[in-house]
Amino acid sequence: MDDLDQLERGSLKGAIEAMLLVSTDPTPATDFARVLDATPGEVVEALSDLSAEYADKGRGIALREVAGGWRLFTPPAYHEAVEKLVLSWDTRKLTQAALETLAVIAYLQPLTRDGVRAIRGVNSDGTISSLVDKGLVREVGRDTSPGQPILYGTTRRFLERFGLKTTKDLPPLEEFAPDEATRKFIVERLSGTSLGLAGEDASPDLIDGEALEEEAELEAQVEAYDAQAGEGAGHAGERDGGR
Repeated sequence: MDDLDQLERGSLKGAIEAMLLVSTDPTPATDFARVLDATPGEVVEALSDLSAEYADKGRGIALREVAGGWRLFTPPAYHEAVEKLVLSWDTRKLTQAALETLAVIAYLQPLTRDGVRAIRGVNSDGTISSLVDKGLVREVGRDTSPGQPILYGTTRRFLERFGLKTTKDLPPLEEFAPDEATRKFIVERLSGTSLGLAGEDASPDLIDGEALEEEAELEAQVEAYDAQAGEGAGHAGERDGGR
């Protein structure tokens, strides 16, 4: 049997391979070197060896250097099989964490991992990766903040699975608020996040212009409510003054 070259326990290549399996973004050789207390040259040599071994042995994974880092991929020869598997997953079996994360991204997209974490209060990296694998969430661009973290948004498959024509068909969150203060907070959080976390490189086919349109609609609703409340207060004042 033609197996991969055996790696010694605790070897540099073995450690790098393990780290690659849990990395969701391309990882620079310098990051591996810092964690493993090795030189960048040693790490690059180990990465190159692993990449060559995967290719020479015809394995179901490939290692490539992309976007300034190294990442594992599936070879094109197996893309059809992988696609069938992913598309066969039943979205009705999403965990509570997955549903919460998907809802946050759906309403506030485009959003970074840190943005999701800030709202949910827990690390959601693994859940986001799972949603990407299921074809419900995808990378749509890069944020303009330091480090240019990846922005995530929902996919057309998400719309299909949940019976939505566009994200505008999502029920307004403020309708579920228990009181007016909470309703206003939700509206402000939605509008503020949609602008503050949106990157210049967001994907153009992420339902074009909807983030801005939805924000304008929410602001209009708040202004209308405030105007109505002010008018009501004015009438009450007139009645009090006439007594």
